[in-house]
Amino acid sequence: MTDSTPATTTTPTAPAGPVPHEVERAVELLFDRKALDVVLMDLRNVSTATDFFIVASGTSDTHVSAIADNVVTELKAEGIRPLNVEGERGGRWILIDYFSFVVHVFHPAAREFYQLERLWGDAPATQMQPQGSA
Repeated sequence: MTDSTPATTTTPTAPAGPVPHEVERAVELLFDRKALDVVLMDLRNVSTATDFFIVASGTSDTHVSAIADNVVTELKAEGIRPLNVEGERGGRWILIDYFSFVVHVFHPAAREFYQLERLWGDAPATQMQPQGSA
């Protein structure tokens, strides 16, 4: 028997409590640059490393870079600075660490390869939608 479930399948569960404004804002900024398959993972009861992962995809290395750059630039303008940004040169997986949340922007092939949603499968995960969509 083969598992035909895609790696990005998520459990449609709500976060275990209120989501901070800066996390909601990061999600909005991902959608501003047309990020795909945005998933919010609540790690508060699973890990001490961070509270949330936000996982998203772009359609190309250039798109991935543009999405990540928009998040960093706009949050900085609002006084929210990342501790670290990794992967900017390659554009396959850019990780933006804000300490209490981490934004992962993937090229689809890299997202399939690393399978963060499965690796952190114990965390409640919510498939996010742009505001105003059904």
